[in-house]
Amino acid sequence: MGSIKRYMQFVKPYRVQIIATLFIGVIKFAIPLLIPLLSKYLIDDVIVNEALSKQEKFSQLGIAMGLMALIFIFLRPPVEYYRQYFAQWTANKVLFDIREKLYVHLQKLGLKYYSNKKTGEIISRVINDVEQTKDFVVTGLMNVWIDLATIVITVTIMFTMNVKLSLISLLMFPFYGFSVKYFFGNLRKLTRERSQALAEVQGYLHERVQGVSVIKSFAIEEHEKKRFYKTNNNFLHRAIKHTSWNAKAFAVVNTITDISPLLIIAFASYEVILGNLTVGTMVAFIGYIDRLYNPLRRLVNSSTTLTQAIASMDRVFHLLDEEYDIVDKIDAKPIKKTEGNIEFDSVSFAYEETERPVLEHINLQIKKGQTVAFVGMSGGGKSTLVSLLPRFYDVTGGSILLDGTDIRDLKVKDLRDQIGMVLQDNILFSDTVKENILLGKPDASDEEVIHAAKLANAYDFIMNLPQGFDTKVGERGVKLSGGQKQRIAIARVFLKNPPIIVLDEATSALDLESEHLIQEALDNLARDRTTLIVAHRLSTITHADCIVLIEHGKIVEKGTHDELMAKKGHYYDLFTVQQFD
Repeated sequence: MGSIKRYMQFVKPYRVQIIATLFIGVIKFAIPLLIPLLSKYLIDDVIVNEALSKQEKFSQLGIAMGLMALIFIFLRPPVEYYRQYFAQWTANKVLFDIREKLYVHLQKLGLKYYSNKKTGEIISRVINDVEQTKDFVVTGLMNVWIDLATIVITVTIMFTMNVKLSLISLLMFPFYGFSVKYFFGNLRKLTRERSQALAEVQGYLHERVQGVSVIKSFAIEEHEKKRFYKTNNNFLHRAIKHTSWNAKAFAVVNTITDISPLLIIAFASYEVILGNLTVGTMVAFIGYIDRLYNPLRRLVNSSTTLTQAIASMDRVFHLLDEEYDIVDKIDAKPIKKTEGNIEFDSVSFAYEETERPVLEHINLQIKKGQTVAFVGMSGGGKSTLVSLLPRFYDVTGGSILLDGTDIRDLKVKDLRDQIGMVLQDNILFSDTVKENILLGKPDASDEEVIHAAKLANAYDFIMNLPQGFDTKVGERGVKLSGGQKQRIAIARVFLKNPPIIVLDEATSALDLESEHLIQEALDNLARDRTTLIVAHRLSTITHADCIVLIEHGKIVEKGTHDELMAKKGHYYDLFTVQQFD
């Protein structure tokens, strides 16, 4: 029940609305309880009352029906409206708060978490599972209590009419309670398994839809169809198992709730024949039995719904309980502006404790304003090394110092504010060009955005787009070429204007014209800033103050281009091969 207790923290701010909804709901369900009383009154006191004339009977009928018309036409509709409105309003506000907290939480989780999780599964928890918990508010906190209140009111009315019949109507209650407890005890586990299987389907679909071009290029549609069948079939198996158990529960419970009216009809008929009971009372009792067991049937539905809601809660709070691997220390120091002096002091790093290190004992000093290039074969650890600087991951050995202070002693946001990154595959969001550039400085003016675009050699192509800076770029910038995306990414770093720049394969896989424009923009960007470059094409970094060759997670060589060429070592071999190519 820990999940329910935690969920109630989100519900607590709306307790006034919930109490109001409960009060209105009780009125809404109490109004139909007048109908059996009306039936009893009309049969016993009007229709079969020989003391009244026909005209008096019509008069009494008219008054009774007029009163009912007032209640059902003028009172019932607004009561029904406000019950539904407040219930849904409150539930949606709770979901809004949970999703907001989840989104903030997801942004605080480190890249380590995302590298081990499918995007689709995360989305499934934020959308599907949170939506399922809505039923806990509408059903668990409102409908269940309204149904219980309806049962209490109904039973009270029945006892005032006839104690013996009331006791018989309650005979099946213990069997009802036992069957609900037995069948719905196992349903939470089955519901959780079903939700997980659904999340796996969503995760698989999300990846495949994103990578549809790969599927088509390799013509592996049939192969993918079989793989999707396997994932989808797992969900089907879980769903059918869940449905089977659910169906058994409903079969037993509904049988029990159907027997009670038969018992009442049989006993009430017997009493009427003996003259111990009026026909009106019998009709009213049969009406109340229906109104007594309808809420009970709804409670069975509610049990299923609540089980699903609680299973979804478990999954939501499991996500919220994911620990942050990158956090500020209690006494973390703020940074206003860094000089840009960086030192890697015996840095080692492994993505997982059980895996071999990706980096081992890296020692390197980078002075303010220097340009340092990291080169080497793919998989050597270059990109990993530069990703440690903004604390996308924390070192597992040694330390990284910024202006003499361990970066783990600094506020993470302040640290990242000092660093601008241009990657090989820069992510653009499906917003306008302007909105994507504004990521560098959300409160920047239009003039600053235009100036940044010009510095990045992006202004001309942007103005040629259909709506200029207001052109939507599509998901991940699909409507733009690689070079255009890269220049927008550079523009947002110009707008950010940080003292440290990280360029990770920023000119790879571009056409010559784009590479020239981008290289020019990058040279402008790196001017008077501390710059770390991860490069594949060695011809683009010959100007660097220091070139560091990394192989198998270790520094093999370092020096200027001329020094390393004179050495005729690994760097010389790589450069010569590339020049020959």
